[in-house]
Amino acid sequence: MAVLHITDIEAAINHWRRRSPSPDGVALAPEVRTLGELYALMVFRREDGVDEAAMPPEALAAWLAWYDTTPDTPCIAICSTSQGDDLCKGCGRTFDEVQLWPSFTPAQKRVVWRRITLEHSAWRFNRYAERAAEGVSPRATAAEPAP
Repeated sequence: MAVLHITDIEAAINHWRRRSPSPDGVALAPEVRTLGELYALMVFRREDGVDEAAMPPEALAAWLAWYDTTPDTPCIAICSTSQGDDLCKGCGRTFDEVQLWPSFTPAQKRVVWRRITLEHSAWRFNRYAERAAEGVSPRATAAEPAP
């Protein structure tokens, strides 16, 4: 299974905080509470990642619901792997990641998203950033920004 980075847990918490704000400043939505507990344990244990298989079912469900609001693929329709490159200049994925993407779990996809975002060298981050901003998948809602 894939290891989710703490920043993904934080992004999911913030999504749920916006979607289900506290009515009184104290009570938390169930999704915020379960993800917050997981986040707190990670901080307490000084862990920056959690295996998706080790997540409590409620936290995983809340995380997956957040994931469904994000773009599915980093593709910007400029694929240099089809031209023989091992690493796509457009999206930053490896040839294998591009080929196997449909079979990846959501957590595996987020691991790749994190790597290409940290590398920040693909054209989606510089030369064609506006194209990447327009390429929101049908799953993502207009109210949610791309990661």
